Amino acid sequence: MKKFKILITIFTGLLLLSSCENNLDLAPISEIGSNAFYTNTEQVETGVFAIYDGLQAMVQTEYALTEIRSDNSKTRTSEGEGAQFESMNVDPSNSTVALYWSNNYNVIFRANTVLEHLDAVTNAAKKTQFEGEAKFARALCHFNLVLAFGDVPLINKVITATETEYFDRVAKDVVLESIINDLKDAAIMLPARAAVAEGRATKGAANALLGKVYLTMHNYVAAKTALDAVGTVEYSILPVFNDVFYKEQNKEIIFAVQYIKDNATESELFSLDFTSKGRATGLNFATNDLMSVVDNADLRRPTLFYYETVISAWECGKYLSSSTNSSYSGNDWIVLRYADVLLMQVEAIMAGGASTSDATAVAAFKTIRGRAGFDVSGITSVTKDELLLERRIEFAFEDQRLYDLIRFGEADAVMGAFAAMGEPTFTYSSTDLLLPVPQREINLFPAMAQNPGYNR
Repeated sequence: MKKFKILITIFTGLLLLSSCENNLDLAPISEIGSNAFYTNTEQVETGVFAIYDGLQAMVQTEYALTEIRSDNSKTRTSEGEGAQFESMNVDPSNSTVALYWSNNYNVIFRANTVLEHLDAVTNAAKKTQFEGEAKFARALCHFNLVLAFGDVPLINKVITATETEYFDRVAKDVVLESIINDLKDAAIMLPARAAVAEGRATKGAANALLGKVYLTMHNYVAAKTALDAVGTVEYSILPVFNDVFYKEQNKEIIFAVQYIKDNATESELFSLDFTSKGRATGLNFATNDLMSVVDNADLRRPTLFYYETVISAWECGKYLSSSTNSSYSGNDWIVLRYADVLLMQVEAIMAGGASTSDATAVAAFKTIRGRAGFDVSGITSVTKDELLLERRIEFAFEDQRLYDLIRFGEADAVMGAFAAMGEPTFTYSSTDLLLPVPQREINLFPAMAQNPGYNR
């Protein structure tokens, strides 16, 4: 039984809701009422649970902005808004882009609400934990926004409609520094995994995310320090790749957004989106290019790709639903896992170079290759290309591919070559690597600049 999931259901049912009308959509459509509510520890913890509830909405459609906008996946029929992502021709009015923007700022709002009311918490240990959880979530969502849009509004407090100075875009380097500060605090404040319910943010999650942020900034020394701090006591690689996704809350999971199957309010839809069951179309289907780079002997292949005989197509196999109603699936969405930490350690040690023979890096790389069923006895070094390919296969359909290409400095070359292959057909430009700021936001705040390459 996923006890923390049940707690989210119970406590979010107690939230006080009121409508929100802002000049810019940086707060949720329905926000947690704070007037005369956050007066004790239990009520503030309700606000913490609301953060996790917000994360459930945030990750639901992230695949469209990441995997489908890479060489990894596509839609089955190239129709609707999904076709904009696979063609790298996203319109500023795209509703999925607008929803991703608002969902991330929704979580940021909820985190800021908790931080604003910490003085109501009388238990010192819980006060510290709640602050760490709120800062972790705020950092995660600001990081999502920077990766997707570049410069974005930095919202580090609960704002009102009149505080328009917060509505403009802030340079991404400034936002990244704020993210780092939040994660450094969270890494100190959050408990170890064993001291908190599964599904809540931990010290290991804060350090793992901090390592990824530092890699994005190409600060390899700081990244290695943060990643090493994750440790091997509470986290490890599972022997069987498939178990990572179908034996939830396992030792490889560092942070995942949890769902409950067959539950009208706590289930997820991405498992249905990734298949054709119950729908005329499917999303996030493997490209031929992705399938061609996965060796038939790779033990990950049966988990990555599932052949649906009804439509004669290869679907994503990582999140197949076991629910009685395919609209109410319960697969957890993995945000951070230990395999990622190991391969990020290799990246940090390589430090932007073409290869490394460092013993620690080679051992980490061999751990991932070995689990995939390959003979690793002869591996004595790792190249940048080998690392990027390994990450592509290991984390296929986990929203990492596009940002890996950008971080490694290979996006233009790889996406340009993929465009030339014509599957699916699109015209690639380096300006496509950032999404357009939702037109709705620019309409509400005309001073906000649009990203290059998009018509206003």
